[in-house]
Amino acid sequence: MGVRRWIAVVFLLCAMGGVYAHASATLLLEEPYSYDGTFAGTGHVALYLDRVCADSPFVLRRCKTGEQGVVLSRYHGVAGHDWYAIPLMPYLYAVELPEQVPLFADPKLVSFLRDQYRRKHFSGFIPDAPDGEVPEGPWVQLVGSSYDRTSYAFQIETTEEKDDELIRRFNADPNQGIYRLLSRNCADFVREIVNFYYPGALHRGIIGDLGVTTPKQIAKCLVKFSKHHPELQSASFVIPQVPGTVKRSKPVRGVVESAFKAKKYMAPLLLWHPAIVGCFAAAYFTGSRGFDPERHALVFDPRRDLEPPMSAQQRREYLNRLELVARSITESSGQEVKWPQLRANAQPELDEAGRPVLNVRLGDGTVKVGLTSENIVSSSESTEIAQHFLLIRLREELRRNGPKAAPSDVHRDLSLLEELQRGRAEMASPVAGTF
Repeated sequence: MGVRRWIAVVFLLCAMGGVYAHASATLLLEEPYSYDGTFAGTGHVALYLDRVCADSPFVLRRCKTGEQGVVLSRYHGVAGHDWYAIPLMPYLYAVELPEQVPLFADPKLVSFLRDQYRRKHFSGFIPDAPDGEVPEGPWVQLVGSSYDRTSYAFQIETTEEKDDELIRRFNADPNQGIYRLLSRNCADFVREIVNFYYPGALHRGIIGDLGVTTPKQIAKCLVKFSKHHPELQSASFVIPQVPGTVKRSKPVRGVVESAFKAKKYMAPLLLWHPAIVGCFAAAYFTGSRGFDPERHALVFDPRRDLEPPMSAQQRREYLNRLELVARSITESSGQEVKWPQLRANAQPELDEAGRPVLNVRLGDGTVKVGLTSENIVSSSESTEIAQHFLLIRLREELRRNGPKAAPSDVHRDLSLLEELQRGRAEMASPVAGTF
């Protein structure tokens, strides 16, 4: 293993699993998006085990030195299996090392990164489509979760004996699809595993979720269990959705909470059946309130240790600094650039270090634009396009009521933007005169 790879792995382990010295299980409460965000809003849940690894997505084993552990979760309709074990970095970002995580993501890049990982690791059970292209289907949920949604992590220590017993049980039992929405969903899967470690720790919400196991309910139970057992070391942190043009995820809710807060459901009921609305209100105020997954959460980034989120004062200071840089960029641009058209014609690829770049068509040629903190300055042949991507990222990080961000992340991104600006002042951008 090369020096850079070893440092990256150790750094990631310190950030994700090294909050304390003991091994741990980390419940990942993931916000809803797409149809789930529009209609249900209950999101998804998975479990990260930092001492359990896998020879394949279906065979577990103990981790070797330097390995990251796996994320276990139940899925519906993915190659006929009930659960999958995916290494941490691919599960979150569809790449294998922290320096390969992009600063900016659009749907085309996300699809590319997922397919690159599928071709390398999943081709045996998720083959190409008949035309040789990317297959459709729910397999995309296996990798790149942080492009679609923000996740909240709740960590609690485990023991070697229990980890080994869990591995034996999973490897011995048949891994066949048994998903049922109301009784064997992703939250039931995680509930059963955590209760294996700590019997009775997690349970369904009888009032707030009408007896259905939901991701938010079991996260709430784990937080409560940790508070009642201070002898067990625990922690919580947030894994922000990667900034970009992918639609933002929505707050995670329980069953009654989702229905009660949805005007499209409650308004007609209030008109025709106000008593039913009253029942929902009673259930909501009795069983669904009082749990905020963001409260006291540190901020996760694979390139550093866990950090507190920036304060309101820091946010204002960074916004002022960003506006000064953005104004300078606008004044020096010369003419309007059609960014949606540029992105639509761009093609992603990986550089020699496996880091994503975009090939952007400009006139009769193309320019490369780096997309990671390591190559956005050194590999970008158009400072203007690189600056545009960083501006999108920074405005998402600094958006009021947006996802949490750590001061060091914003400082790094602003420094990259200013470095690109200084480079452009010394050399005319290749974009100039092509629009």
